[in-house]
Amino acid sequence: MSVTEICVISFGYLHGAPPEAHLTLDLRKHFRDPHVDPALRHLTAHDLPVRRAVMGTPGIREAVTAAALVVDAYDAGPTHAPLTIAVGCAGGRHRAAVVTAALARRLTMLGFTIRVVHRDLDKPVVERTAAGDAVAPAGA
Repeated sequence: MSVTEICVISFGYLHGAPPEAHLTLDLRKHFRDPHVDPALRHLTAHDLPVRRAVMGTPGIREAVTAAALVVDAYDAGPTHAPLTIAVGCAGGRHRAAVVTAALARRLTMLGFTIRVVHRDLDKPVVERTAAGDAVAPAGA
């Protein structure tokens, strides 16, 4: 391995602009949001039911594998420097945080040095309108 460090950052688009990154995975539109399940809404990636729901979503495991392959491609390049991967969803409490942890585990198993940052994991739940539109939490 030639990349000195990989930083994987989870974040929620509703809590601010995406962090600067070499690769950004936007999970908002293509992967089921656990937030829509009232039993999961106020839980986070720290909770097993959320982790199971996210990792059981069709395509998520393949997205983690694909991101790991992109890291390998960067590592094979002629210039070696730290690499940042950002993983975003609406609020940053469910999909992004679970996928970030899964990607970090995969990359660690491949021998990379990983630093994980969960930018918005502990921020308030993003509420939804009756139409399903996200509304930023008060004070955000």
